Amino acid sequence: MNLIEKIDTNRLPKHLAIIMDGNGRWAKQKGLLRAFGHENGTKSVRITVETCAKLGIENLTLYAFSTENWNRPKLEVDTLMKLLISSLKNELETLQKNNIRLNCIGNIDRLPEKAKNELLTVIEKTKNNSRMTLTLALSYGSREELLNAVKIISDKVKNNIISTDSLDESIINQHLYTHNLPDVDLVIRTSGEHRISNFLLWQIAYAEFYFTDVLWPDFKEADLYEAIVSYQKRERRFGKTSEQIK
Repeated sequence: MNLIEKIDTNRLPKHLAIIMDGNGRWAKQKGLLRAFGHENGTKSVRITVETCAKLGIENLTLYAFSTENWNRPKLEVDTLMKLLISSLKNELETLQKNNIRLNCIGNIDRLPEKAKNELLTVIEKTKNNSRMTLTLALSYGSREELLNAVKIISDKVKNNIISTDSLDESIINQHLYTHNLPDVDLVIRTSGEHRISNFLLWQIAYAEFYFTDVLWPDFKEADLYEAIVSYQKRERRFGKTSEQIK
């Protein structure tokens, strides 16, 4: 039995999030510039998006560019922004063909105007697609997201729009970038690193984690299947005992 035959399509994660790591190291191992790693990483993005849609995963979030990534060398940041623009243009047809809606979380006002406009154009053109929601975390940082939510909620409390007695988790959820998405069920991180890197800290409270040594440009269908098979072998108790779950 191959890996895909081991997957129970009735027990798929409703929200899969991926920290796509290892583009730079992949290029360095081959004696290439980091830009080539990022460029080859887009191929893994296409494979992963199409495979998730084919399996029936409803929500896929990809950590594409963090708030901290702005601190990288200007040449690399400029290259990533140009790659973002070209990828959005090139992949629109793929999104439409697979009935995938594009979504974005993060402070996109920091993006170059051309990149922001291209992003908003693809979001608008795919807004009625319903098979899967693909969310790109761009200029995203979870601490910034939470701080932003606290500021908005505080202002609403100050202006008597929200009372302190009504504050609960649902209020916080409503003010996050991900207010239209369910909590994350499975987080995959490639390249052998074992950290969260300021990614969806609130939303992954009860997520399962899967770490692989595979560098992102080498991440293929079989690697995704392996992660999902591992996820489906786990017992998700959400604080309860095994006996209660059964």
